Amino acid sequence: MDINVEAGDITEHPAKAIIVNLFEGVKKPGGATGAVDAAISRGISKLIAEGEIKGKTAEVTLIHTLGLIPSPRVLVAGLGKQDKFALNVIRDLIGTSLRRARATGATSVATILHGAGIAGLSPKACAQAVAEGAVMGAYRFRRYKDNSNGDDPKELDTLTIVESDKTKLDAVRRGVERGRIMGEAANHTRDMANEPANALPPAKFAERAQTLAADAGLECEVLNEKQLEKLGMGGVLGVGSGSTNPPRFIILKYRGGKASANGMALIGKGITFDSGGISIKPAAGMEAMKGDMSGGAAIIAAMWALGKLKPKINVTALVPTAENMPSGTAIRPGDVLRAMNGKTIEVINTDAEGRLILADAICYARKEKLSPMVDVATLTGAMQIALGPGATGFMANDDRLAEAISRAGDASGELMWRFPLIDEYKEGLKSNVADIKNTGNRNGGAISAAKFLHFFAEDTPWAHIDMAGTDDSDKDKGIYVKGSTGIPTRTLINLVLDMAAK
Repeated sequence: MDINVEAGDITEHPAKAIIVNLFEGVKKPGGATGAVDAAISRGISKLIAEGEIKGKTAEVTLIHTLGLIPSPRVLVAGLGKQDKFALNVIRDLIGTSLRRARATGATSVATILHGAGIAGLSPKACAQAVAEGAVMGAYRFRRYKDNSNGDDPKELDTLTIVESDKTKLDAVRRGVERGRIMGEAANHTRDMANEPANALPPAKFAERAQTLAADAGLECEVLNEKQLEKLGMGGVLGVGSGSTNPPRFIILKYRGGKASANGMALIGKGITFDSGGISIKPAAGMEAMKGDMSGGAAIIAAMWALGKLKPKINVTALVPTAENMPSGTAIRPGDVLRAMNGKTIEVINTDAEGRLILADAICYARKEKLSPMVDVATLTGAMQIALGPGATGFMANDDRLAEAISRAGDASGELMWRFPLIDEYKEGLKSNVADIKNTGNRNGGAISAAKFLHFFAEDTPWAHIDMAGTDDSDKDKGIYVKGSTGIPTRTLINLVLDMAAK
């Protein structure tokens, strides 16, 4: 879908549908919505009086114009209460409205610049939100569906932002360009996470990373199992030992800062399928474990965006990737693995495999003197139970880094919620036969998992984002559609941009 910016009057635009808005409680629409209302014989006002249009968030009302204006359809999107209005409302209303427009068969849509009028927000920020909402909200994963019968609506070809004030056009175009990149990055994450595991084993996952790296001008290196053995990455090799698809270790580098600076590390869990291994998962719902590489996908996609946006900072991405499968060669409960830094790990549960591969990646980052380090993973069911789908939990050993992650999440509309790193929980990780074991006490499981990673991060500034509750959606809502959400791709991008600006 192309996103264009034009100067003009929304009432005169010939798109197959146009989008305007209304705050909750407003009885007489003003601005561009008022102009459209007047042009269609007060059709919006009449529906407000009838109680059909209330202006609540997520409300989209379709009005057929019957030739009164060039566009055959008007979509009136609710903004909710004015005192609660924010950029995320814009993202969601655009996503919802575009899906509604597509369902009518419309292939071209025009919209006003939501938020830049009575709400008084920056035109550039509003345009970015419109673009993010459009790219993410209109996303569909249809690679394996046969649409030869034409049942699925056609894709949207164009979205045009119509702005009456010509002095705002440059700012709007800049906002659209950044928003398009942010949205496309999230969709790259979704494309990888939605792939079936048979189409995306570790080697194919690495190929996806190479393709995106080439498109964004990034350095990319992929280590095979022999190279992993030479580095002593016992965690990655151990987890991958049960599969006929050998593990890989993906390294992406973006160099936008000083040549002498090592830069920061973004680390992502890349388990392309998680059966649980010998500690096998229940059959119900196991198909969702194709998305256990969502953290790694978010890291790769965020790096692609950095290559496009070109901030002045150096970033290295590390994505250990493996399949966790049961077989005669798989690791067993009671086995001892040796991580890259020489520390030994007793495997209590083979389904706690993500932390094993992340441990090696953290050791690699420390060896390369990368700081700070941020790891991202669908790590624990405990986090999913604690926060559900409404927020992504994270932990950090550095307050400034934690504050930066919270700001980045707020800017993205991806709520990030900090959990404490409780030192007492490391007691549950003590092993009788190794330096540490891979599971602790059942209570506080998300924090216990983070303390395992903290053991390897040591005193390097580090944060762990556990996205187990937010990586996937079971319904269409706002910018999210059923399947992978793309969280926390945009948070990671905003985090790096914020750090580059310091």
